[in-house]
Amino acid sequence: MFEQVVGILFPVFALVAVGFSVGRWLKPDFRPINRINMDAFTPALVFSSLVAMPLDATQVPLLSASFISVLLPGLLMWPICRIAKLNYKTWAPPHMFRNGGNLAIPLFAYTFGDIATAPAVLLFVVSACLHISLGLTLLTGGNPFKQVVRLPIFLASITALILNLSGIGVWEPIFDATTLLGQAAVPVMLLSLGAQMCHMQLSGLKVGVLCTIQSLFTGAVSFSVIYFFIPLPTMQLQMMVLFTMLPPAVMNFLFADRFNIEPTKVASMVLFSNFFSILTLPVLLTFALSL
Repeated sequence: MFEQVVGILFPVFALVAVGFSVGRWLKPDFRPINRINMDAFTPALVFSSLVAMPLDATQVPLLSASFISVLLPGLLMWPICRIAKLNYKTWAPPHMFRNGGNLAIPLFAYTFGDIATAPAVLLFVVSACLHISLGLTLLTGGNPFKQVVRLPIFLASITALILNLSGIGVWEPIFDATTLLGQAAVPVMLLSLGAQMCHMQLSGLKVGVLCTIQSLFTGAVSFSVIYFFIPLPTMQLQMMVLFTMLPPAVMNFLFADRFNIEPTKVASMVLFSNFFSILTLPVLLTFALSL
């Protein structure tokens, strides 16, 4: 089991380490790279995965689990923030919107093989769409619909779903092109995550540790609900162990910085929680594989 866990996690952390080294010594500006990834590579990955994924009633349990994994932590953080006197807008989103892209997709691929790519992308799409809709509504109190419908990842998702559900086939060269383009998304995600860790500061350690503990707690509660009430196949249940307790997504910091909602604290939550995944993921993966 130990060798299996190490073999799965090593490629993920190796690419993160390369990203950290690149960020530490070359100091490139990853902002345009991340923009290309979010506007080209990731939409291509989403399109090529969803258009080929069997979509029927059998996907309802996984969709239900994905909604629980996002919404339930938000509900759990409400009394926690009230009792601990924490800003809900600052502390809730990192527990709701986790690293379903940079970390989850490559982790699932290395753990379960290509068969896990489509459900992993589906989980990522649900989380991302909720983040750019519900998440922005939570932060701004407004209606972000106009922003959502213009996002390439949303357009790619809707187009793929329409083609899939209507039974319209995609011209094979187009499918091959989007598949090839989408293959760049995962390594770029991991390199970017590693580069972000260059900005960790010890002053944010306390916030990062607290966020990690809260994240594991809210995630464990979410998984317990899914385990007892949602009938998932074994592989998808194993995926949900990891998905519900992943560290926060980097996008939480981008939104916090955009709307000036304690961005320094959110940055500490994101960076330290992802750093501590070096310790938490082996334990979670061992537990998942034992199911």
